[in-house]
Amino acid sequence: MKPADLPIKSMSAVKARDREGWLALFEDNAVVEDPVGGHEMWDKEGTGQQGKEAIGRFYDMFSSSQSAMDFEVHHMAACGNEAACFVTMKFTMNDGTVNENKLINIYKMSPNGKVASLRSFWN
Repeated sequence: MKPADLPIKSMSAVKARDREGWLALFEDNAVVEDPVGGHEMWDKEGTGQQGKEAIGRFYDMFSSSQSAMDFEVHHMAACGNEAACFVTMKFTMNDGTVNENKLINIYKMSPNGKVASLRSFWN
């Protein structure tokens, strides 16, 4: 696997609502910062979700309010063991409303070819 594969595999698993497939992409000690700097509801300290158990809880939290997710990649650049992806994510909420967010995700690949960290920049 190459670093440029990670963004598409990750977002495709979320789109397919494949929790186990998404979690399998991550190292056991991976960190997900979504968004970087924290969020008042699920990351008040701004330290991210650390380890697969916490990342799994994060997945459960965000997916429970959504009925669907889709994405459009505008640009991706991979350098070394990292890939940066500029993307629009479209979330259909359980009540039928649709939210679109433009964001930049930065994936760092471990020596094992898994996600060591995912940093998401959005507001």
